[in-house]
Amino acid sequence: MKNKSLLPVLLIAAVLAQSCISKKKYTTLQTSHSQLQTNYNLLQDTNRDLDQKLQKTQNNLSESQVRVRSVEEQLASERSNLESLQKALDKCLTSSSQGNVNISKLVDEINSSNKYIKQLVNAKNKSDSLNLVLTNNLTRSLTREEMSDVNVQVLKGVVYISLADNMLYRSGSYLISDRADKVLGKIAKIIKDYDNYEVLIEGNTDNVPISMPNIRNNWDLSALRASSVVQSLQNNYGVDPKRLTAGGRGEYNTIADNNTEAGKARNRRTQIIITPKLDQFMELIGKAPASSGE
Repeated sequence: MKNKSLLPVLLIAAVLAQSCISKKKYTTLQTSHSQLQTNYNLLQDTNRDLDQKLQKTQNNLSESQVRVRSVEEQLASERSNLESLQKALDKCLTSSSQGNVNISKLVDEINSSNKYIKQLVNAKNKSDSLNLVLTNNLTRSLTREEMSDVNVQVLKGVVYISLADNMLYRSGSYLISDRADKVLGKIAKIIKDYDNYEVLIEGNTDNVPISMPNIRNNWDLSALRASSVVQSLQNNYGVDPKRLTAGGRGEYNTIADNNTEAGKARNRRTQIIITPKLDQFMELIGKAPASSGE
């Protein structure tokens, strides 16, 4: 009789125990979900900010390249003007019918054009020389082993330093590896030596979909990797953050075929783009000597 009266009590206790365990699991899952949602929202905000900064820097880079082309066009125009003036002067000297032309004025215009061309050439050569010195200083500071993971180029007045992801980041992560610290330290020293240059850190990936917690796709991964480099340059090596911009280009800025492993490895890279300020060129162009049109 006692055993029969204990049976319902035991059943009720078992149900209550089961209910407690389920509620605990539910609370844990609910807390985890809230944390993941918070992280997701933070990543969305960060990604939007990085996209805006990247767009601004890319616009500045495009304007700099347009300025370089404008300088080259101005040089060509001034050389053409010089040739025209020289022909007019020759014609004055050899033809009596042109005796009313003011030869002295033509000579002054030729001398003025020559001086202006020399100013433009000197300014352009100065910028090119600074880029060459910057590149040489960097490559000389790197060891042969480091150079295998670092590619340095100068294109149209802009210095591109490309870093392989297997050297720069921990495997499958956006965290900077211990191996990369030494290389970033050398790059930071060069950046600090040339304090009038702007610096864009640009992350790039291959086209393999990413599968990491709280990272939606390769856009997120490339932006986070660029941000890691920027923060390392700022926090570990004292580079002025006002000169730095971080941005990600995902899998859409390829330099090799993603259908091969070698191509994917080349596409997985982070570029440090160092851009000189070209205001001096625009100031010189604004001071171009006036032509008489004769």
